[in-house]
Amino acid sequence: MWKNYFQGMSAECTFNTPTTKDEIDKVESLLNATLPQELREIMLETNGVKGSYDLGLIWPLDRIINENRHYRDGFLEEYYMPFENLVFFAEGGIGDLFAFPVAQDGVCRDDVFVWNHENDSRMWVAPSVTKYVEWWLNGIIQI
Repeated sequence: MWKNYFQGMSAECTFNTPTTKDEIDKVESLLNATLPQELREIMLETNGVKGSYDLGLIWPLDRIINENRHYRDGFLEEYYMPFENLVFFAEGGIGDLFAFPVAQDGVCRDDVFVWNHENDSRMWVAPSVTKYVEWWLNGIIQI
């Protein structure tokens, strides 16, 4: 279902081998955040999606872990607001990253925000993963 959705948005999408529920649970435990249901479903069908120019439209789980650990390790705290309330899952190709906000109870909202690496702003761009994909690929999201 999800591969068809992505291919319907862009014939250039490529896919990875699906992940497992246990691997998703491990990521959630490491990040102290429950991922949105749509992202969980996508990962069970394809562990990440690349768009044109190999852009990480949705990162595989290992990259989600590595990138989020990198931004949360504290070395950037004198330059940026904390990142613990975000779960990064995709890239904009120019240094900006897409993320889900994490509520106080540790549950990620479905909304997608973009973090601007130059001014540390965090701007809402879509109400869900599917709208993020559609709007990003169709040029509606401008960063």
